[in-house]
Parts: sequence; structure tokens; C-alpha cells
Amino acid sequence: MLPTDTLQALARELYDARKQRVQLRHFSQRFPEMTVDDGYAIQREWVRLELADGRRIKGRKIGLTSRAMQQASQITEPDFAPLMDDMFFDNGSDIPADRFIAPRVEVELAFILGKPLRGPGVTPFDVLTAAEYVTPALEIIDARIEQFDRETQAPRKVFDTISDFAANAGVVLGGRPVRPLDVDLRWVGALLHKNGVIEETGVAAGVLNHPANGVAWLANKIAPHDEQLNPGDVVLAGSFTRPTAAKAGDNFHVDYGPLGSVAFRLF
Repeated sequence: MLPTDTLQALARELYDARKQRVQLRHFSQRFPEMTVDDGYAIQREWVRLELADGRRIKGRKIGLTSRAMQQASQITEPDFAPLMDDMFFDNGSDIPADRFIAPRVEVELAFILGKPLRGPGVTPFDVLTAAEYVTPALEIIDARIEQFDRETQAPRKVFDTISDFAANAGVVLGGRPVRPLDVDLRWVGALLHKNGVIEETGVAAGVLNHPANGVAWLANKIAPHDEQLNPGDVVLAGSFTRPTAAKAGDNFHVDYGPLGSVAFRLF
């Protein structure tokens, strides 16, 4: 593990980068000995800074759930990060583009929990019974740490992404909430329209074969840290499309078929 003062200093850099909307170079380049555990430790230090500002944790996000993304990141499991209360935006709203640095949009399902989930031993069936409802969701991801180094163009490592709140920056919930056992969630599909053109399509089975698998994984993953998923938590189960670049002036409308739609505009 990196020294505690180093972890805290790197968390402060990310905290400032988010507020000032500037990008940092890869932590993994500066600290080649950095590990996944260091990434999560930096993330926890950053959360402490946000909580000290009066922010609240409203849930969690799960990332890198597709096999292709895991192979690209050279890992064998997803990653996760908290969702802070100031990351949530209303469906159909205009969202300031200057809230972000390099925003991209992902298509997901969100589980809203009615009962707690505490590992170890949480199963996907536990998730389906604990969730009060499941609803369409869009995640706006961002890069406080450069996706590609400004000089070498080397891609960031998973340690960098984990440090950077697993890239999360915004959440838009919408569509038609459904009881998790009333729909075969594996076959929920979506069409992402950007400025009237379909950019991405996908089905939720792309998330670890079933989106509930990711939520169960998360509950078990955080248990050794004496953490659990709580009633009322919003849990983003993972994207089932590739990230789509966004900029000021772009309109996004994602059609989930029988589950309705989610939309927003960057201005």
C-alpha cells in the first residue's frame, strides 16, 4: 500500500480536479507500485472530503461489468464507487456541460433497494427480493484522470479509474420502474439516440449475464470492510453499451421499449 499521506494527497488532487474541471495525469505513472487496493483507498479518502462538505452517499455504481471491458483493463472482476447526492439529475432536464471535463454516456439499469444486502453469501436471488424496483438509468462518466496520457497516449490503468470514483459523475433515472421479478431483466433492451441518431444498442444480459449478478458481487465485495448496501440505495448495475461521447448541445434519448425512456440535454 502507498503511504497514508500519499493516499490523502492524491484524493485531494481528485477532489480539486472535480471542482476545477481539470484533468490529472495518471497516478499509476507517478507511482508504478500502485495497486487496486491503493485505488480504493484513494477513493475512500476522497469520499471523506465530500462528506465533510455536506454531501451524502445515495448508492453505488458498478463498472467494468462486460468481459470486453475487463480484458481491455486487464482485470478479472468489476470495479465500484459511491454515488454522491450531487451526481443525480432529473429525467428530461438540461444539464450544464461545464459540470464535466470529458463526459460520456452509458446505458444501465438501476436497482433501488427496499431491504439491506450484507455479504458474504449474497446471491442474485437475494438481490431480486431485496430490490423494491428496477428502473432505466443513464450514467454520465467523466475523467478527472486522463483516459490517455497527454504525451505518451498510454491508456490509464484500472488503478487510476478506481481512484477516480470509477469514472462516475452523473446519474439520470427515468422510464417505468418495475418489480424485479415481473420482468426478465436479462432481456431488457435499449436504443441510445444521440441528436436523433441511434449510436448504441444493447441488452442487459451483457452485464455479467444478469444485472443482479453485479449487485450481489458488490454486496459480497464490500462486506470485509464492514459495509453493506442499505434500503433506499440506488445501485447502478453496469453498462450494457459502450460509452458514447457527449458535449454541450447534445441531446440524448434512450428508448427502453416497455420500460419507457430516459432523456437529457447538455447545454
